[in-house]
Amino acid sequence: MSDYVIETDNLSFRYSKQKNVLENMSIKVPKGSIYGFLGPNGAGKSTTMRLLTGIIPEQGNAIKLFGEPLQSQLPEVFSRIGSLVEAPALYLHLSGIDNLKYLAKLRNIPAQRIAEVLELVNLTKDGNRKAKQYSLGMKQRLAIAMSLLSEPELLLLDEPVNGLDPNGILDIRTLLVRLNHEKGVTIFVSSHLLSEIEKMCTHIAIINRGKLRFEGTMQELANKTGRCKVQLTLDNAAQWLPQLEMAYKNVLLLNESQLSLEMGQRELIPDFIKSLTAKNANIYEVKILDGLEEWFMTITNEK
Repeated sequence: MSDYVIETDNLSFRYSKQKNVLENMSIKVPKGSIYGFLGPNGAGKSTTMRLLTGIIPEQGNAIKLFGEPLQSQLPEVFSRIGSLVEAPALYLHLSGIDNLKYLAKLRNIPAQRIAEVLELVNLTKDGNRKAKQYSLGMKQRLAIAMSLLSEPELLLLDEPVNGLDPNGILDIRTLLVRLNHEKGVTIFVSSHLLSEIEKMCTHIAIINRGKLRFEGTMQELANKTGRCKVQLTLDNAAQWLPQLEMAYKNVLLLNESQLSLEMGQRELIPDFIKSLTAKNANIYEVKILDGLEEWFMTITNEK
């Protein structure tokens, strides 16, 4: 039994002979993980999701799901997978319950699962309302409920919080973490909201221009970049710019009281602050900018 729910071995794809959308991309998604799949617009995220869900056929035999080649498991494997890759396909004139009943009948799923998935996504009280009366967040939760009907082991989600307000985003994040912790569902999620990925994912992959730039845990990503970016708030920031530029990389004046710079590692910060205060610098705040957004920008800007 494989430890990985998804594996790709040098996955490549092209829509035309002139350009590869994906080039030799090898990823490994551990069982039981929440795996964030990141990249700028046009990097190949949506194409990868469509390949994994069979919406478009792969050009080769590079994809394994649950340790076996995807092509040898079609279509039976989709009983083990739930997905939300395109916009939610809802019948807006039907209630939430009737949308689920239709899908359950189509896929020979016991009717009792409907109440279970509605409770999972916190839509029990709204099950009899027509889907056209749902907010955008409720429609997303109903779509996720539809993907959960077959009790999948793997959930594939492409931009599940796109367009949602902060409360809707929080609802979806809470739901996904609960599904992972309580049901053991492996979740593969693509999103451009880096703060959400940082809050819920155990593993991440970053792709750019169709190539895998990083794969691993959040801590492994921090170790890879090997740089610590610091933002200082102090009196007359411009005064300190010349001498800092001599000692540090990428020193930027942000405004009259703030500047940022890069140093090798965060352990250097205490001595750095001592040296500035010894020169009579009035420092009001030191902020370490080493979150996912900073790491993402560093990796995707690499040539």
